[in-house]
Amino acid sequence: MQFEDYIDDIARAAGFLSRLPMPARHFKDHDGSLSRAASMFPVAGLLIALGPGLVVWLLTALEANAALTSLITLMLLIGLTGALHEDGLADSADAFGARGGREHMLTIMKDSRIGAYGVLALMVSFSLRAAALTIIIAATGGLNALLLLIAVAAMSRSAMVWHWSVLPLARVDGVAAAVGAPDATTSKRTILIGGVLFLLLASLATGLMTAAIALGLSVAAAWQWTGAVRARLGGHTGDTIGATQQISETAALAALALLL
Repeated sequence: MQFEDYIDDIARAAGFLSRLPMPARHFKDHDGSLSRAASMFPVAGLLIALGPGLVVWLLTALEANAALTSLITLMLLIGLTGALHEDGLADSADAFGARGGREHMLTIMKDSRIGAYGVLALMVSFSLRAAALTIIIAATGGLNALLLLIAVAAMSRSAMVWHWSVLPLARVDGVAAAVGAPDATTSKRTILIGGVLFLLLASLATGLMTAAIALGLSVAAAWQWTGAVRARLGGHTGDTIGATQQISETAALAALALLL
């Protein structure tokens, strides 16, 4: 691959995962597949979180309240992604919380309405991330909080690709099926990029041991979730991929907050 190919993949990954405007030239003659661009998901995650992270740094420098800064930051992140991953978490929670077999679960995931389990999952996820980010800001300061935020964003997008690659399709008519699937080489590259970015950036903020433990706990959370999806659905959907991002991000932020 040439350097321009990597830039194209970053733009395509960021364009899919967020509402950030990307130059049209990166999508010219592109068939919409993300099989190759998935390797740049961690870099796209870093770019998505960079703006909100800079807001954290600025507000902290202005001595703004840590809790309010945390809420503003999460609102910006949700706005930039269009709540893409939150939607996956809510749909997955509704499906896994309902009684019924595999086909019933898949039907629930396709329903645009949200149920009680989805609402509760969003409340728990948002609350944990807000509380954890508040603690991180108060304990480490604005610059270190910025580093941790973009580190978690990169790592959680690599977790998505891992979940995507180790499970087969649960259905053939969903978003995940339409955009292709990463092969083993792409998945390994993505995991490597996400892991290295997380350890490098988080270590600068908290030290290597804390970063390594937080990474391990996040991996464990994604592993458990993927096992549950395999057992109940037999494969992934776009919703379970999005839920993987939310679960790994929440686990990482909570772990970092507890370890500081």
